[in-house]
Amino acid sequence: MQLRFGVAVLLLSGTLSMQPANAEPPIKIGVLNDMSSVYSTAGGKETVEAVKMAIEDAGPVLGQPVQLVSGDHQNKPDVGSAIARRWYDTEGVDAIVDVPNSGVGFAVQALAKEKKKISLFVGALSSDITGPKCDNYTTQWSVDTWSLAHVLGSAVMKKGGDRWFFIGADYVFGRALVRDTSAVIEGNGGKVLGAVYAPLNTADFSSFLLRAQATDPNVIGLANSSGDTVNSIKQAVEFGLTSKGARFAAYVLFLEDVQAITLKTAQGLLLVNPFYWNQNDETRAWSKRFEAKIGHPPDWDPAMSYSAVAHYLKAVKAAGTRDPDKVAAKMRELPVNDFTTHNGKVRVDGRVIRDLYLLQVKKPEEAKSKWDIYNIVATVPGDQAFRPLNEGNCPLVTKK
Repeated sequence: MQLRFGVAVLLLSGTLSMQPANAEPPIKIGVLNDMSSVYSTAGGKETVEAVKMAIEDAGPVLGQPVQLVSGDHQNKPDVGSAIARRWYDTEGVDAIVDVPNSGVGFAVQALAKEKKKISLFVGALSSDITGPKCDNYTTQWSVDTWSLAHVLGSAVMKKGGDRWFFIGADYVFGRALVRDTSAVIEGNGGKVLGAVYAPLNTADFSSFLLRAQATDPNVIGLANSSGDTVNSIKQAVEFGLTSKGARFAAYVLFLEDVQAITLKTAQGLLLVNPFYWNQNDETRAWSKRFEAKIGHPPDWDPAMSYSAVAHYLKAVKAAGTRDPDKVAAKMRELPVNDFTTHNGKVRVDGRVIRDLYLLQVKKPEEAKSKWDIYNIVATVPGDQAFRPLNEGNCPLVTKK
């Protein structure tokens, strides 16, 4: 049974057996994310289910079944930090996965570094995580603000979008995304007309949209996510911003969000994802397993959380120990290979280098089923999609 504020859910990937009193405890993984609010869509309990699948597929690790706990950080850094501290100090958690909301991510990262525990960030997207705040124990598995800014920003500018106004989430993720995209726009001769920041989970974007409308942009950059992006787009259409030629740049939008907006409204929208369920036979096969448990195909947060946990457990097996320094080194040594990623790698700064995909929302008449939503416009190789190692100001790099 799963409850808010970190009450544990225990999963055993095999049958319990009696262990000697002095036996080393089993590997334990904690899924820490938003279970009940704006970032619970395409994450939350769905990510817990995907991590269960990774644990089941891995089988026993260091001779014992892997255990799982989960908690709701409520998008509050103090709550997330308190859960993580309890997990580390009293519950024997070895690694924490997901952590959407970069503010919570920074708090957990600092604590994990202090405790020498592994962080497998999927939903924490600030590029500073593997930049100036990098450490030996933290890895970042999906997109980040640098990759979103460069891949999506460049694609939109190539289509003539050179006058941007941003509506961002009022915390580190939104501000980092505006910062990183502004550098791309201005570096390519475009103009940033302004930016406003809305509190997380805002219902009424009218005042922010009026600010945007007054600048006459041809691109409205939505440096927010999930429900906030949905509300921004719906209300912008009501205000008539799109009828005047403005287009959206939506950075974090999930399948269920597109359904909420409708394909008619969202058609043509560009976005960048690390995973799409309908990409190939391998992604469809795993997604069919996931859909049997959840009721619909996965989005990238559950899939990338599976990938992160699968790679971590592979590294523990290869190292033959739970020792975090040895496991972290082994994670960087082994290639990342699964249904989401082929010949990926974990860099010294913790950034996972893998392909990203530029997607475009289909026209309603193009969709063959409810969840057949995107066309893959381009595959962006990992060495082009992510910030060069020498530009991130990671202490692990600059000290060399």
